[in-house]
Amino acid sequence: MSQRATLLGSTYMGSKLLSSTLLPMAITAILLSGCQSSPRLQDNPLGTWADDPMRDAPPITRGLDAAGLSALLGAELAGQRGDYRSASKGYLEAAQRYRDPALAERATFAARFGNEASLIEASALRWRELAPQAEAPNRLLAAFSLQRGDWLDSLEQRLAIAEAGGHGDITAFAEVAVAEQAPLRLIAEQLREHLARPNADQLEHHGDVLLGTALIEASLGDTALAQRRLDQVELLDPESAALWLVKARLALEVEDYPTAQQAAQQGLELAPEDVRFILLLAQAEIRLNNISAAEIQTDALLASHGGNQDLRLSLAQLYLEEGHPAPAQRLLQPLMGQPKVPNLAYFLLGAITQEQGDIDNALLYYRQVTEGDEFLPARAAAAEMLIEEDRLLDARAFLRIERMRFDSYFSELVMLEVQLLDELDQLSDANALLDREITRTPDDTALLYMRAMRRWEAGDIAGMEQDLRQVLSTDPNNAEALNALGYTLADLNVPGRLEEAFDLIERAYEADPDNPAVLDSMGWIYFRLGQPEEALGWLESAYTQLPDQEVAAHLAEVLQALGRNEEARQLIQQIMLRTDQHPMIDDLLERFPELTPSQTP
Repeated sequence: MSQRATLLGSTYMGSKLLSSTLLPMAITAILLSGCQSSPRLQDNPLGTWADDPMRDAPPITRGLDAAGLSALLGAELAGQRGDYRSASKGYLEAAQRYRDPALAERATFAARFGNEASLIEASALRWRELAPQAEAPNRLLAAFSLQRGDWLDSLEQRLAIAEAGGHGDITAFAEVAVAEQAPLRLIAEQLREHLARPNADQLEHHGDVLLGTALIEASLGDTALAQRRLDQVELLDPESAALWLVKARLALEVEDYPTAQQAAQQGLELAPEDVRFILLLAQAEIRLNNISAAEIQTDALLASHGGNQDLRLSLAQLYLEEGHPAPAQRLLQPLMGQPKVPNLAYFLLGAITQEQGDIDNALLYYRQVTEGDEFLPARAAAAEMLIEEDRLLDARAFLRIERMRFDSYFSELVMLEVQLLDELDQLSDANALLDREITRTPDDTALLYMRAMRRWEAGDIAGMEQDLRQVLSTDPNNAEALNALGYTLADLNVPGRLEEAFDLIERAYEADPDNPAVLDSMGWIYFRLGQPEEALGWLESAYTQLPDQEVAAHLAEVLQALGRNEEARQLIQQIMLRTDQHPMIDDLLERFPELTPSQTP
C-alpha cells in the first residue's frame, strides 16, 4: 500500500522538504557544469523537435504485401498531416510484419516528434531488436529507463553501446547514480561483469567504463579498488580531464584533501572552462580550512559567469553544507538589494541565521519565502526550529497563520502540521487537527486522502473506504482514490467485492495509464480473480517502472503460481541485495519458503 501514498498522492511531508532544497555537492556540480557534463546523458527522449524529423527519416526500400502497403501508406499520410501518433503506430505495425530496421527507425522518428512516450519506447525496442548494433535506440532506451528509475536497465543499454564501440557515458551515469542514491551494489556488480569479459579492455571507450566503475566503488567504500581503476585509466589516457575529475572526487571521499586539491588543479589546467574543477578545488580548500583560497576560487567562478544569480546561490549552499556560514552569507548579501530577491536566498539566510541562534530573525527570513519550490521547506524549517526551541504552541500558531496568508497551500500546511505532531507522538492532537480541518473543508480531497491512509494504517478499513468514497463523490476520476480503494479490496481479498475492485482499478488505469502503482494493482486484481497469466504482463510492466519490494513480491507470487519458481527466486534475491528492508518479501517467504534464494545476503 505504501506506493499508493507516494506515487499517486502527496500524503506526508517532513524533514525531507528541507533536504530537497539544498542540493548535494555532486548534483550541484552536474547542474553548474553545463556543457561539461555529458549532454547525451541529459537528453530528454520526450523532448519535442523544432523541425519535421520525417524529412530525414530513412526511405523504405523493401517490397510490401497489400496489407503492409496499406498500413505504410496510412502512416505516410498521417505523418504528412502532422498526426505523428498514427504515423508511428502505422510504421511500428509494419516493422512488426517485416524485419526491416528502417521501418522501426521511422516509427521512432514519428513517435518522438509526437512526444508519445509509450510509442517511442515500443518503436525503439523494435528498432534495437532489428538492428542490435545501432546506437540511437539504445540511447533512447537508456534515457527512458533512467527517467523511470530503472538504473540497471539504463546501465545495460549504455554497456551495449560501449560493447558496440560507442560511448556509453558510463561516468556521467555513475555521477547521477551516486547523487540519486541508486542501487549502487547492483550497478557495481553489472559493471564488474562487463569488465571481466574477454577483450573488454580493447573497447574504444574502456576508460569511460573504468572511471564510472571507480566512482561507484568509491561511493560504496571500496576506495582501494577504485584507485586501482584510476591507475589503469591514467596509463591509458593521462590527459583525460574526466580522470582528474574522478581522482579529485575520490580523494575528497577518503579525506585526502591535498591530493584532491592537486587533482582539481591538474584537471583545471586540462579543462580551464570546466566549472566542476573550480568547485572541487574550492571544496578541497574549504576542507583544508583555506577559506580565503576557496573564496578566491568561487569569486573567480562568479566573475567568469557574470555574477550569475543561480551560481551565487549554489556556491552559498556549498559553503553552508561545509559548515562555513560566513562566506555563504557574504555571497547572499548582494542579492538582498535586488528588486526581486530569490526565494532560495531567503531560505538560506534563514538557515544561516538559525545556525547563529537568532531564532526570531531566522523566522522572518523563512516567512519572506513566497510561493514556489522553497515555500513548504521554509515553513517546515521554521516550524521545526520553533519546536526545537520548546515552542510547540508558537510553531502551531505560525502554521495556522500561514494557512490564512497562503490559501493555496492550505492542505499542504495542514498535512505538515499533522506530520510534525506525529513525530512528537501527539497522535490524538494530529487526528483532531485533521478531523477539524476536514469538517471545515469537507471537499478537500488531499486531506480526505491523507486521513484515509491514516485510517488504513490504523486498521480502520471502513473509515478508509468512507473517506475515499467522499473523495470520489467530489472527484470521480481521482486516480489515487480509485486505485487505493480498489487495491485494498483486492489485497484483502474481500469476499464478493473483487469485481468491484476490478472496476475501481480499471477506472484508475483509464485516468492514469502510465502509473506503475496502477499497473501493479491491475496485475494484482487479475491474480486475485484467478488469472495469473493475465496478471503477469501487468506486473512485469509495473516492476520495470517501479522495481521496489512490494511490486516484486506480487510478481514473485504470480511467477510461483505459474510454476516458474526459479525466476521468482532470482527476483527475490535481486530485491534482497538491493535493500535490507523488505517486509513484503519476508511475508511471501513465510508463505512460500521454497522461494528462498539459495544465496541470501
